[in-house]
Amino acid sequence: MATLFRWFAAAPLWLLHAAGWLLGWLVFLASATYRSHFLSNSKRAGYRFSAVRAAVGSAGKMVAELPRLWLGSAVVCEWDNDACVDQAYANGKGVVFLTPHLGCFEVAAQAVALRYSPQYGDLTVLYRPARQSWLAELMAEARNRPGLQTAPTTLTGVRQMLRALRSGHAVGLLPDQVPPDGMGQWAAFFGRDAYTMTLAVRLAQQTGATVLLSWGERLRCGLGYRLHFRPLAQPLEQDLGAATQQVNREMERLIAECPGQYLWGYARYKHPHPDHG
Repeated sequence: MATLFRWFAAAPLWLLHAAGWLLGWLVFLASATYRSHFLSNSKRAGYRFSAVRAAVGSAGKMVAELPRLWLGSAVVCEWDNDACVDQAYANGKGVVFLTPHLGCFEVAAQAVALRYSPQYGDLTVLYRPARQSWLAELMAEARNRPGLQTAPTTLTGVRQMLRALRSGHAVGLLPDQVPPDGMGQWAAFFGRDAYTMTLAVRLAQQTGATVLLSWGERLRCGLGYRLHFRPLAQPLEQDLGAATQQVNREMERLIAECPGQYLWGYARYKHPHPDHG
């Protein structure tokens, strides 16, 4: 598998996205469980299938583009509202980037690290190690690159992220990922309670870091990506529960920009387990 992964890394992005689109539709049609999650989640959020149809193929593109993003040559990235990123770093208290399962979250982290790490230090991203040994090795090789560090979803990883922020560096998280039991709270997400991580809020509250929303939009025909950055609509609440709910509202707002690239098939409302989300 590792050899095949490396072979795909040399393929052009348009070809990978075309193959990924097909893969996305094959999985959608073949898996009743996945299809049920996709349709129920998008319907609960208030979207008709016509508004999220593109997300079927987009989910496949997310998988197919990984070899190129992890091991291949650089891809084209456009920047939208990067002035707020410049200001956040200039504040000197660190930056917490929050990215939902929207578009390409891998490329957003890579681009930020490449552009800002020479002046402001490494970007540290939270990750859950893969269970397959070959994939875990590839992830470690791909993500521990110049300007980019990884932190596991453990107490050690939390301490690593705190140190980064207190040094004025940046961290990145997927706040709509189901955290391990004990690391979240139940909060409404598109009208239904979802177990939501509190780590992002705690990091910002304890360090005074600036919170920014970010996501990487896939451009048509494999032409690259457009990176979007948004400040919070309102200052972060001081109460932990209120702030956690606020983050979910912000994720809803961000997803509304492009529901056709959200991962609607993700089991967002599942109950957490002690050892994994």
